[in-house]
Amino acid sequence: MRIAGKKAVFFDLDHTLWDFEKNSAITFRTIFAKHGLNIDAEKFIELYVPINDRYWKLFRDGLITQEELRYGRLKEGFSQVGFEADDELVHALAADYIRLLPDSNHLFEGAIEILDYLKPKYSLHIITNGFHEVQAGKLKNSNIEHYFETITNSDMAGCKKPHAGIFEYALKAANAEKGHSIMIGDCIEADVQGAIDFGLDAIYFNEFRKEAHPSVKQVHHLLELKDLL
Repeated sequence: MRIAGKKAVFFDLDHTLWDFEKNSAITFRTIFAKHGLNIDAEKFIELYVPINDRYWKLFRDGLITQEELRYGRLKEGFSQVGFEADDELVHALAADYIRLLPDSNHLFEGAIEILDYLKPKYSLHIITNGFHEVQAGKLKNSNIEHYFETITNSDMAGCKKPHAGIFEYALKAANAEKGHSIMIGDCIEADVQGAIDFGLDAIYFNEFRKEAHPSVKQVHHLLELKDLL
């Protein structure tokens, strides 16, 4: 069923438009080769994904700092594969990872097509918990920056999704009304429930078909948004 009355569409970036896992894996292979590490990259990446998710939740909830996020997820990842990495190496790898991650520019299938479809109909915006310098690089290098009128990150807003403050900041920056706006993202807690709790309509990008409440509007592929918007 098509959603009527919307004028502004707010997208999450990582795991929604920008294929974080694919780009992250490329970056790890690059930095492991650069540093000559004798490590099974595929095994590390497999173990790192849930570790990274857990650390991001801690960061989102304000329980760890940005530096603790960047260091801890790598340190634990190496520990899981039995690789001894001293603090100097972990910090060097963390810095290289952040610096090189935006160089990879894989988007989810249908991302460009859906942005081309939506752009003439709505004003498009980004709300991301990612760090300013990293997210700006991702948008520029994947050539989608020009689709968005505003880009709100947690550095600017002083808080992270699902906090109401970041949605309020983004709507103000976009000069958008709550009732005429909708949020699209992959995280049921931060993007969807955060938006709904703020009073903003939301669509769950549920690529992996995770269980969700029947009342939640969802798509499993970005092009399915054409049926709703």
